[in-house]
Amino acid sequence: MKTNLIKLLTIAAFITAVFAIFALRTDITRVAAQTDAPADVYKKSCAMCHSPKAEKSYDPAMPIEEQVEIILKGKKAEKPPHMPGYEAKGMTAEQAKALAEYMKSLRTPAN
Repeated sequence: MKTNLIKLLTIAAFITAVFAIFALRTDITRVAAQTDAPADVYKKSCAMCHSPKAEKSYDPAMPIEEQVEIILKGKKAEKPPHMPGYEAKGMTAEQAKALAEYMKSLRTPAN
């Protein structure tokens, strides 16, 4: 009986630690999204799918407002990977707009 109680307490402590780590990681992600420059956010979260110069799965001719909506809410692609929504990760509309403008600047030739 005492052994079962020890096992149960050990499992409960482990589960609590896992949830605490997950919650802390989520807070760190939210803080990073709120403080990073658009170039840093793009490099960390976007470049892996869209390429370093936003050449893949990105239409710079799309209106900025539509791009902001996709960044915040996500978009299901014809096949994976799908565009995740970043609003749930703490990104604001202003940050999404800055990110969209940054992406557009990657595709705009320098004069």
